Amino acid sequence: MSQKAPGRSERNGLTVLQLFQMFPDEAASRKWLEDIRWPEGQRHCPHCGSLKTSTAPNERPMPYHCGECREYFSVRTGTVMQSSKVALQKWAIAMYLMSTSLKGVSSMKLHRDLGLTQKSAWLLAQKIRQGWIDGGGKLTGEVEIDETYVGGKERNKHAFEGRQGRGRQDRRDRGQRARRQGQCERDREDRFRDVEGVRCG
Repeated sequence: MSQKAPGRSERNGLTVLQLFQMFPDEAASRKWLEDIRWPEGQRHCPHCGSLKTSTAPNERPMPYHCGECREYFSVRTGTVMQSSKVALQKWAIAMYLMSTSLKGVSSMKLHRDLGLTQKSAWLLAQKIRQGWIDGGGKLTGEVEIDETYVGGKERNKHAFEGRQGRGRQDRRDRGQRARRQGQCERDREDRFRDVEGVRCG
């Protein structure tokens, strides 16, 4: 963005105008998704992995056909978009909105912005989040982690849970700060105690 603004204005991203120019129609959205799934045009069958694929006549019942397993498929096959009747343009825009929003995107906002029913918008958002979980891997490069506090006020606890006084002790500190040099600092002993695979450096 060329215009300066207060706060974290240096963050790179698309304007709303650029977003709709990137996904002007269903064909552009489909091509964007296919380029991500099958880079360099190496389209493979999601059923058997074969590269022996071809375009189906009139793209019916699906755009592509596998010469090995004889199955039809599309860019949706084997993804969270499979069996969804929501247009790929709306999927692509929803993915961008949910990926770049600092405070999350509600189903009501997706309902208003994409012209979906609230129920369809909620399901779409849930599927996108599930896709992030299923496709997640180990973080690489420079990783920064913020911290948060989980729990309510001490006076709302039951008697058998015990009371620890006031201040920061009434909430469990969950989080960890990672220096850019790769060294990790632990502020409390219970940080990530029960999380497997967390490594520093």
